Amino acid sequence: MCGIAGAGWISGASPVSADVLRRMTDVLAHRGPDDSGQLLANFSDGSGVALGHRRLSIIDIAGGHQPLGNEDDSIQVVFNGEIYNYLELAERLQGQGHQFRTATDTEVLVHLYEEYGDDCVTELRGMFAFAIWDSRRRRLLLARDRLGQKPLVYREEAGRITFASELKALLQIPGAPREVDLRAVDQFLTYQYVPAPGCILQGYHKLPPGHRAVYEQGQLTVERYWVAPYAGAVPEREKITSEGVPDTRSLHTPGEWQRAMRDTLTEAVRLRMRSDVPLGAFLSGGIDSTIIVGLMQQHSDQPVHTFSIGFPVARFDERTYARMAAEHLGTRHTEAVVEPSALDMLPRLTWQYDEPFGDSSAIPSMYLSQMTRAEVKVSLTGDGGDELFAGYDRYRAVELASRFDRWPAILRHLVTTRAWDWLPASVTQRSRRRRFKRLIEGLRAPAERRYLKWISIFEPEHRAALYTDEMQRQLADFDSGMLMVEALNKASDRDIITRTSFADVLMYLPGDILTKVDIASMSYALECRSPFLDHHVAELAARMPVELKRRGKQGKTILIETFADLIPPAIRHRPKMGFGVPLDHWFRNELRGLVSDLLLSDRAISRGFFRKAQVQRLIDDHVASRRDHSSRLWALLCLECWLRTFIDPADPPTSAPQTV
Repeated sequence: MCGIAGAGWISGASPVSADVLRRMTDVLAHRGPDDSGQLLANFSDGSGVALGHRRLSIIDIAGGHQPLGNEDDSIQVVFNGEIYNYLELAERLQGQGHQFRTATDTEVLVHLYEEYGDDCVTELRGMFAFAIWDSRRRRLLLARDRLGQKPLVYREEAGRITFASELKALLQIPGAPREVDLRAVDQFLTYQYVPAPGCILQGYHKLPPGHRAVYEQGQLTVERYWVAPYAGAVPEREKITSEGVPDTRSLHTPGEWQRAMRDTLTEAVRLRMRSDVPLGAFLSGGIDSTIIVGLMQQHSDQPVHTFSIGFPVARFDERTYARMAAEHLGTRHTEAVVEPSALDMLPRLTWQYDEPFGDSSAIPSMYLSQMTRAEVKVSLTGDGGDELFAGYDRYRAVELASRFDRWPAILRHLVTTRAWDWLPASVTQRSRRRRFKRLIEGLRAPAERRYLKWISIFEPEHRAALYTDEMQRQLADFDSGMLMVEALNKASDRDIITRTSFADVLMYLPGDILTKVDIASMSYALECRSPFLDHHVAELAARMPVELKRRGKQGKTILIETFADLIPPAIRHRPKMGFGVPLDHWFRNELRGLVSDLLLSDRAISRGFFRKAQVQRLIDDHVASRRDHSSRLWALLCLECWLRTFIDPADPPTSAPQTV
């Protein structure tokens, strides 16, 4: 794992100096504390390129310095990620006459580019974000892995493109603008993250998962090179099936699907255990992480080192299940109890995440990463299982709603009557009463907007009440929900659960889950590898019939049945427990003063985004236990902290502030 940064420019544009490039990579030192390097080339016509790198050494510790070139150094690369099939690729490339100077996975990239050009990305089995400079053609290729495990942000301006692993690196460039995109604010308050290709700052973009970009002669071209095959009518240029993926046309019975599932995921785990440094695994005691650790143990001649954290609050503590899984699988298990403190973590959290990020499970993710990094440098995770195999409880609501749409109109009217609004609101986020009311409210919405209503932090009517008149005017022609509607429509020929899970694969998985894990782990220089996100596994899951994934209230049924030998009986059907923190308690106690001081301050109100009276109402209702507004207050708090960290100072920060 590493951090990359750089630029390419044509004649007449502003070059990036060695000092600026160093400042860009210095703020990424947490991603790569082991080594740094840079390449700077200015050509006689005034064009040029800058490539910077920070390295976390995992493969070929001594020989993997970057930027790294081909035999004559005409092709150069800076790379963040891991190519798990690099040994097989290197063997093939050597057979084609390419000479290797190192044993690192990075070097396969330059030789693949020589052999296949921009299509080199289709040969890769891994997680990656990289930049390849072709000096002969004066062109820059940027690419991001298929599912979005590794980040890449860029800014295009007149005659120049700049890019980096994290937004904060681009802000080190002199004159880099820092104007907030109000549409991105609206998206953040809808989804709790800013979806790609958007960015919280105007003029900056995230390269979406499964996309590559070419910058040549001052022109930028961005295109998709892969999409998970959920849709039956995928455009021809997106119909890319990977070599080695089982031919699903030959899979007819549940047993055949299970054998394909076991073989494909087992191979994905085996490849991710390639490492020249110690590795372990996160173990929550859930189905996904238990399966991954079980398969790791089958490939290891010694106990796998597993890690979990627990909390004093019982509803957030999974240690009992993690311990149960560790004993069943025979791992060497390490656990710790932490008292997560938002007051202590908030300044660092804000700086590390670059953009406002409203998923509070980022806090325990950072604690877990810190604990794990003290023992190992690489950790496998179970990320992706819920989205690929329909594990979330909300998919059950989606299925019930689709049945409801087929009822006679009179029955639908009776079920969605406003009489339910008199049911007292619950102050507990996960209570049955709250879920029931959310279900009824969702059923009132148009079908294409229903899922968005259930997952939104602030629904449209709540945002309208929150925004000032000027904010509403600025957003009058913008619909933050269209991204989700478009995602749901990308697999319109599939069943509603498959369509919804595909939308989550496109949006929630990379925008929230993978962003959370990448930033939390890399803030402590820990590499996380996710076998479920192997694109062979993802393609198998995309083609899989929904009845194999979900049965009644139970999701991930094919995983439970395929890997029953690895999962203790008590874990197979346990309720899903979120990896969270007690926000509701914090905002009535420890954070009560902080949230009022920040959100109701003159500085916050003067930004012109929100009505003070409405913010006060949210706080008062929550403190008085009339409503649970914890996720909304957390989102507002994260936004204000981000503004104070990245916008208010005269100069962009180069390290985490002591306070917010």
